[in-house]
Amino acid sequence: MIEGILNFIKELKIRNEYLFYFGLFCLSLSIIFIVLTKLTTTQIHGVNAWFKPFKFAVSIGLFAWTMAWYCHYLSNFNPTPFNWTVIILFGFELAYISFQASKGQLSHFNFDTPLYAILYSLMGLAAVMVTLYTAYIGFLFFTQSFPDLPSHYIWAIRLGILIFVVFSFEGALMSSQMSHSVGAINDNSNWWIIGWSKTVGDLRVSHFIGMHALQLLPLLSFYIFKDTKATIIISLLYAVLATTTLVQALNGKPIFTQNEQKESE
Repeated sequence: MIEGILNFIKELKIRNEYLFYFGLFCLSLSIIFIVLTKLTTTQIHGVNAWFKPFKFAVSIGLFAWTMAWYCHYLSNFNPTPFNWTVIILFGFELAYISFQASKGQLSHFNFDTPLYAILYSLMGLAAVMVTLYTAYIGFLFFTQSFPDLPSHYIWAIRLGILIFVVFSFEGALMSSQMSHSVGAINDNSNWWIIGWSKTVGDLRVSHFIGMHALQLLPLLSFYIFKDTKATIIISLLYAVLATTTLVQALNGKPIFTQNEQKESE
């Protein structure tokens, strides 16, 4: 297994050196951030301030590595503009989130000053631009043929990107109501690292599930299902799961009921 991971890293560096190093930088930062959650007591909305930078560093790092891997398959695709779009825009987003955490202040939903309002709006614009660029890459996967790759793997990439794009735009829903919670204002919990609400609806659940279709569906298809029909069915069920958790959150219900929480404790 270790040999396989090392081979993956070597191949990833060959496929896209820029996104490889950017992803490595983000994942390295995530280690620093998780250590800071143990060394500091600063909290935002009831949770340690460094959990948000940690989660974003991991998510951005995985996104950079995932897209570096996928874009290699596209013919006549110049990855350089995409690389710099991701590095500059997501780099800015991660830097601002980390800076605000260091001060114990909100990065998201923060309109306390004109400067904070501008920076928050720029973060939203950055996320939209990267998502639209990713949607374009998804379009290329739907329009190109890949005779040297398994059909089930390509369909997993196509549907993974599609679901990722749809649920990335869910961020606009959270922004429109200035909260990731439905039934409270930015309610959090101490539930592991993700901190989803245990008492009200949490839009981050479906956001998380949908966005990580980008990695999960191709991995499942390539290593487990190895069949196009099965891949499409599982992808559709996965989309239903993400949609169901979105509807559940919009109805103000947490992902787990109080009884389930007590039983798990």
